[in-house]
Amino acid sequence: MNPNLSRLHPYPFEKLNQAKMGITPDTSLKHIALSIGEPKHQPPPFVLDTLNEQLLKVSQYPTTKGLAELREAISHWTTTRFELNANTLSPDHHILPVNGTREALFAFTQTVINPQEKPLVISPNPFYQIYEGASLLAGAELRLLNCLEDNNYLPDFSNVSEQEWQRCQLLFLCSPGNPTGQLFNNQQYQQLIELADRYNFIIASDECYSELYWDENQPPVGLLQACADIGRDDYQRCIVFHSLSKRSNLPGLRSGFVAGDKTLIEKFLLYRTYHGCAMPTPTQLASISAWQDEQHVVNNRKLYRKKYRDVSDILNGTWNINQPPASFYLWAKTPINDVEFTMQLFAKHHMTVLPGSFLSRTIKGINPGENHVRIALVAPVEECTEAAHRLKTFIQSL
Repeated sequence: MNPNLSRLHPYPFEKLNQAKMGITPDTSLKHIALSIGEPKHQPPPFVLDTLNEQLLKVSQYPTTKGLAELREAISHWTTTRFELNANTLSPDHHILPVNGTREALFAFTQTVINPQEKPLVISPNPFYQIYEGASLLAGAELRLLNCLEDNNYLPDFSNVSEQEWQRCQLLFLCSPGNPTGQLFNNQQYQQLIELADRYNFIIASDECYSELYWDENQPPVGLLQACADIGRDDYQRCIVFHSLSKRSNLPGLRSGFVAGDKTLIEKFLLYRTYHGCAMPTPTQLASISAWQDEQHVVNNRKLYRKKYRDVSDILNGTWNINQPPASFYLWAKTPINDVEFTMQLFAKHHMTVLPGSFLSRTIKGINPGENHVRIALVAPVEECTEAAHRLKTFIQSL
């Protein structure tokens, strides 16, 4: 048995379900679930049509590297979206389709960590728990950087010592952040690239929320974009992870991609060849149609923008919440302990949100998720509006 399995923590939703056991909610109210970041908007019909039209291709074994047409569509989208220099992101050498970012983040970590060198992985705290599980199962030590309000809910890399940078093999970034929705800017990315060069570690940037932003004229920058801006067209030591789950409301399609440093992509392809995780051909063909269309993504942002606006208007004057620049989360401060807040809200108003402390670890006596909750505005507009009214009533009762 892999001894590192004993180092894994329960997943946040497992902890949430255990905490709710024994609580009887007010069943006269319809349950509103805003704890899981699972988009509930309608998937693009043309993607479903393509999937249906291509179902007979399940009779074919897919290749791990994926269809050339899919890699070309991904290359075109990424080059256009992040203003990369033309012909620098090769479909043959810099891109791999993957079955969603969760699978890819885990597998990539197993590929690049050398457990014989006392490896260190650096990650934001709070974080997407796959960063932790992947690191521990790869035999690495995890160094968590608290994302606090004083630093705009971003990691403070000045807290990493020289010795820790020397041991670092992999740095996880998440921008837009889960759960905070905060962004790295171009200068911050470039400073981290300089550190990666100096200390020889890999930057893995999870950008699966990159298309959920509120200013149509200022989309979030990405790691590869920062590379392009300094003429780093080989994307050395840099890897990004993207997905159709949030961008296109297709979480069940399990379709995304990894792109960047061709040497890392080559090794990752080798790992995945044995890992046995090729994307089914109908899924690949449906994914092409999704990556080639932007209008449904613009419409998607409009829906999230409306929900943020409506919820903020209802809660204004009762609960001070700040709309983040991107993602579909509210990272909201609670007037009482976050777990107690969540349990009372469930019992009295039949609503589920996620305690912030379940997404974090306590570092030097501080759990940066304490007294916060993550609210995923994924439900339909009417449900989010109803949720805001319930939240207002609940906050006023405290």
